[in-house]
Amino acid sequence: MTYEFDGHIAVTRDGDNTWAADLAAGWQVGGGVNGGYLLAVIGNALRHTFPDKPDPIAVSAYYLSATAPGPATISVDVRREGGSVATAAADLRQGPDARITALATYGDLDRLGDDVRTTAEEPDLPPVERCVPNSMAPPEVRAIAPLMDRFDMRFHPDHIGWAVGQPSGNGVLSAWFRLVDGREPDPLSLLMVVDALPPVTFDLGMMGWAPTLELTAHVRARPAPGWLKVRHATRNMAGGMFEEDCEVWDSAGRLVAQSRQLARQPRPVG
Repeated sequence: MTYEFDGHIAVTRDGDNTWAADLAAGWQVGGGVNGGYLLAVIGNALRHTFPDKPDPIAVSAYYLSATAPGPATISVDVRREGGSVATAAADLRQGPDARITALATYGDLDRLGDDVRTTAEEPDLPPVERCVPNSMAPPEVRAIAPLMDRFDMRFHPDHIGWAVGQPSGNGVLSAWFRLVDGREPDPLSLLMVVDALPPVTFDLGMMGWAPTLELTAHVRARPAPGWLKVRHATRNMAGGMFEEDCEVWDSAGRLVAQSRQLARQPRPVG
């Protein structure tokens, strides 16, 4: 079975160190294509570059300009390959325009070990059936974020006040998460998951598109099948920018991915 996500992040070799992609329209949000989806497309090119080290370990990306659906190329510059990890730089371009530049370390999570220890606390979410599905998001939110149709998200009831004009002001969002077609999570999809929820500024009463400037993701373990728990939080806004910290926990109760991104203050769309 071919899942939607795998088709949408597919790449084909277009040279010794160049890969071609066709960015899907269904991943748009605000004025461009979602940054997590784009990170997964770049991540897929890197996975094909390092077939014996297929898993992202650390990826840091800078978003230079808004990306549109359609053809794109990813050029890979291998900086180091050997031992248990490999490191490469990657650039995503559309025509002459640079969209994203990234630096990544890849390895094989099965060979690196599967022992996860943390002092972080797993998000306390009510059962899935008692949480609020993203299908109930306000029409204006769904209009600017068609990528929500790619996900089945069930929000903590305490974290959806923004949808009815009553944000908590705490700067926290959490939800159960899975892809709508039932594809199970893997290390590559986690690069997308860390940027899948609405901007955490929604919980501060600040609605709109929040363009990502920089996003760093760490994948800590191969996720178990089933629902993921995703938590976004912010503590500071300055200079028209805010940070968004993300944790992703798998169905076995393990912290499998973390990220931090710097994004611009939300802006109206349209």
